[in-house]
Amino acid sequence: MTKKTDLILVTGISGYIAKHLTHGLLERGYRVRGTVRTLDKAEPVKTDLAAAGVDVGGLSFVQADLDHDAGWEQAVEGCAYIQHLASPFPLQQPADREALVPAARAGAQRVLSAGFAAGVKRIVMTSSMVSMLGQPGKGAHLRVGEQDWTDPDWKKLTAYAISKTRAEISAWEYARVQGFEDRLTVINPGFVLGPAIGATYGTSLALIEQMFAGEFPRAPKAAYPIVDVRDLADLHIAAMKVKAAGGRRLIAAGETLWLSEIANIARATYPQKGRKLPKGELPNFVVRLAAKFDNRVKAIVSDLGTFHEADSQYVTDLTGISFRPAKQSILDSCAYLAAQGKI
Repeated sequence: MTKKTDLILVTGISGYIAKHLTHGLLERGYRVRGTVRTLDKAEPVKTDLAAAGVDVGGLSFVQADLDHDAGWEQAVEGCAYIQHLASPFPLQQPADREALVPAARAGAQRVLSAGFAAGVKRIVMTSSMVSMLGQPGKGAHLRVGEQDWTDPDWKKLTAYAISKTRAEISAWEYARVQGFEDRLTVINPGFVLGPAIGATYGTSLALIEQMFAGEFPRAPKAAYPIVDVRDLADLHIAAMKVKAAGGRRLIAAGETLWLSEIANIARATYPQKGRKLPKGELPNFVVRLAAKFDNRVKAIVSDLGTFHEADSQYVTDLTGISFRPAKQSILDSCAYLAAQGKI
């Protein structure tokens, strides 16, 4: 039986999703220990969470890096559960397709190894729908379910997609070998939107900011299932507590929208600020050409022309978490960026 005084480890606590998760855990009365690569990152996290209205008395920090063994034994000590969110996610994709794999894969194994050795009840690991979407020959429509996997050897994939896929495959293999598969749950979010806690935010919100800045006069023809960061945080907590979630991959995504539809929703609410938002869609061959010079665009090439749909009803049935309308998440993202003076 989970006690509200349980200590939960949150890796990468300074991140966009992790701060919402930490807020939700503290709000429910759990104690939280967060990992940071350097301890100077701790105080800003505490300040942001306190400003968001949550009692940070139960919040502590430990220094630990995915690239090194040091700190992880101390990090997991006394923890009932682990929420593993830390992973490299650059807006600029490195040229080397395998560049992000060592940190993501080795980091996940460090967390799992230390956690299982310490006897934690469950580890909830954040992966991504990119570990499901990368299927050669997927065509104009792809409905993705729990058993779908990206082919990490597909030449069109970027370093981020490969790293998330290989890290998740490695985590499941390790859990099976150790006999702890039922103590691992993986969450696979879609395109994450919604307001951030504090002034720093994720790559997805940065894309919205760039759209408003006119960096994409037209939108690439790509469509992604959307999840609100607040619903995603609630799902992480439910995945920790729901017994039947053990050994499962939980798709965290609701409604799918084309990038051009996201721009249109933002423009309708912000007609003045949104004058530089994309109008219409770029031909696919133009996007492929641009990807040769812009690594931000390269991440979209494998998804061009495909309407990706998430088969996630089983997640709601299993956990009780439903996903709010995409339009609400888009507008709340825009309101947050406006309040930050970013649009």
